[in-house]
Amino acid sequence: MTPMPSAVARALERIDRLDPALHAFIEVWPDEALAREREAVARRLPLGGLPFAVKGPSGIRSFAARRLIAAGGVPVGATSVPGPGTHWQTWGRGAHGRTVNPWRADRTPGGSSAGSAVAVAAGMVELATGSDGAGSVRIPAAWCGVFGLKTTNGLLPSPDRSGLASAGVLARSAAAAEPYLRQVLDGHETPATAPPLKMPTPVPVPIRRALALPQPLPLPLPLPLPLPAVYSEDLGFADVDPEVAAVVGRAVDRLVAAGTVRLVERDARLLDPVGAWTAVRGGAPDDPEAVRVRRTNDERLAALLAGGALLLTPATPNRPHGHEGPGDFYSTALTWAFNLSGHPAASLPAGFTGDGCPVGLQLVAARGADLRLLAAARAVEDVLPAARRPPAR
Repeated sequence: MTPMPSAVARALERIDRLDPALHAFIEVWPDEALAREREAVARRLPLGGLPFAVKGPSGIRSFAARRLIAAGGVPVGATSVPGPGTHWQTWGRGAHGRTVNPWRADRTPGGSSAGSAVAVAAGMVELATGSDGAGSVRIPAAWCGVFGLKTTNGLLPSPDRSGLASAGVLARSAAAAEPYLRQVLDGHETPATAPPLKMPTPVPVPIRRALALPQPLPLPLPLPLPLPAVYSEDLGFADVDPEVAAVVGRAVDRLVAAGTVRLVERDARLLDPVGAWTAVRGGAPDDPEAVRVRRTNDERLAALLAGGALLLTPATPNRPHGHEGPGDFYSTALTWAFNLSGHPAASLPAGFTGDGCPVGLQLVAARGADLRLLAAARAVEDVLPAARRPPAR
């Protein structure tokens, strides 16, 4: 009887077969990956040779990648990120060319964690690391039909000096993302009552035994249902594609009908963060208007999320744009407010538009409630249709 190929061998086979068309990877490390897998299995490490991908050329040196490797995860390659030539970041360039959306090759996968989302969606890896400074995990997750989570800003080390970017993960589902949170977060959550984040200095968080093998982390406990939640189609300022809004609206209705979510009436209008985000990214966090916008939105979010409530929105205001770019449209309109505020946020598959483009439902929780957000996401995905794999993959 022919032995079953190992998880890493299967991942490498799919990369070899699919990536010439999808262009999700910039590098693949087959020999090193197979050697790491043998060692992880022999040492009986917690992840037991789980194949994963890292974002971009520097991803292998990230805190998250080092934690996953220490726990027996196996990096099989580095995924594509945007190349030079445009200011917009919702695209990627792999070793074989421009990264394409696995659902529609004429559309972008989103970015900047472009290749990570495509690799997960096409089943080339179980999960992939990402980073999110304006929506760079959540947008490609939404447009590729997978789960993507941005952790609380400052919870994990980040090289981003502005403090806007936070580590994240992309996986087929919230349940499949659990190994990342189990090993990388090591059970740590900052208090939900943490004061507003001050940029550009990240919140100092003591992370126990930073690179040592983590202790087993209990699974997130099921949360009492229904989950209190506030739904906003546009946060009071975004111009949302009506079909995207309809897909997300139907998903929310389904959650309410199933008893998973209980909608509460709270004012979900925020100030448009575009100017404040741009000021912080440009090195001017003390700009008076930026300070005003951030303070106001922090106060409104504190009221919105009081008592453990979630905020639900579309992950993006638009469907995936073509490879020529988004034009003047901000695909980040509904995501970057939470990079400014520091709240953890996730995108889950909500359904598809009529032209076959995936749509994401964004969940936002209180600062530091990353594990509770994962538990909420698991409850939500139990009700929504299971994420599909792109055709002919």
